[in-house]
Amino acid sequence: MEMTFRWYGEEDPVKLEYIAQIPGMKGIVTAIYDVPVGEVWPMEKITALKERVESVGLKISVIESVPVHEDIKLGLPTRDRYIANYNQTIRNLGQAGIPVICYNFMPVFDWTRSDLNFELPDGSTTLIYEQSIVEKMDPKLGELSLPGWDTSYGEGGLGQVLEQYEQVDEEKLWEHLGYFIAGILPVAVESKVKMAIHPDDPPWSIFGLPRIITNKNNLERFLNLYDSPYHGLTLCSGSLGCDPNNDFVDMVNYFGGVKDRVHFAHLRNVKITGEKSFWESGHLSEWGSLDFYEIVKAYLDYGFDGPFRSDHGRMIWGETGRAGYGLYDRALGAVYINGLSEAIRKSSQA
Repeated sequence: MEMTFRWYGEEDPVKLEYIAQIPGMKGIVTAIYDVPVGEVWPMEKITALKERVESVGLKISVIESVPVHEDIKLGLPTRDRYIANYNQTIRNLGQAGIPVICYNFMPVFDWTRSDLNFELPDGSTTLIYEQSIVEKMDPKLGELSLPGWDTSYGEGGLGQVLEQYEQVDEEKLWEHLGYFIAGILPVAVESKVKMAIHPDDPPWSIFGLPRIITNKNNLERFLNLYDSPYHGLTLCSGSLGCDPNNDFVDMVNYFGGVKDRVHFAHLRNVKITGEKSFWESGHLSEWGSLDFYEIVKAYLDYGFDGPFRSDHGRMIWGETGRAGYGLYDRALGAVYINGLSEAIRKSSQA
């Protein structure tokens, strides 16, 4: 398992040099953030980003994300132009030696929470999702704005997009996803870039929008869209694990050990607090609802050697910054996972 860390570029309060000091750190997960969604990432920007990461002794292990334009998800006539642009970005990243692209197919909204600064009993703050609160929110009124969301719609644009989705149910979204996959995977194979879709977060419908990358059956259906080892998954323990109907260890064993289609691993814990409600806890098993020993063991048992990152962290020790993406708690999570890995490996050898 290759330890990596998410970095949001030079504007990130977490300095690249600090990430390089985390014991066992090998790679960076990052992206280019100043290119409009749907446009081609220029080769010179990719090269500059790669050189910056390598200047601290690390490498770019994963690009997360190359956003999928909304016209593709909606199945509009303009989608072919955006798919062509997406393919050129894949070619450019492949030429730069980037091995994995993480992306998602969530309509309109990326990961969604009801509070970014929920205070836990120990005084740390974390991300929380409470279904009863989300149900009362109207995104058209600007009542929610989260760091992962596309803000390029302009005045009135978000409402128009939401209205367009009134004609898109789950089966339509599957159809549009299949069209996209058929359009990009030949280029990904040619470019030797592994495409790794991220599950929907949370894995259920929000604001009446369809969500389809949500459980084992749907992940299987997704993989059946295209037969190639370059067509795979980002398995996220927090996204899938906040639904108690999902057996995450079983998913690792099946999609990793049997199918060999896990290209990237997101590892974080969640504390399920009610139906469709949870908060993001520290990574330690006893703090959340997921058994991290069993999760890490499942990856090691089948020989996963791809990149993983400690996903979302709390804000601790007075740190402020990008919600979910401070330095301290994610670093603690990374070394905790590394410690579990060493213990499991040495125990199996004994």
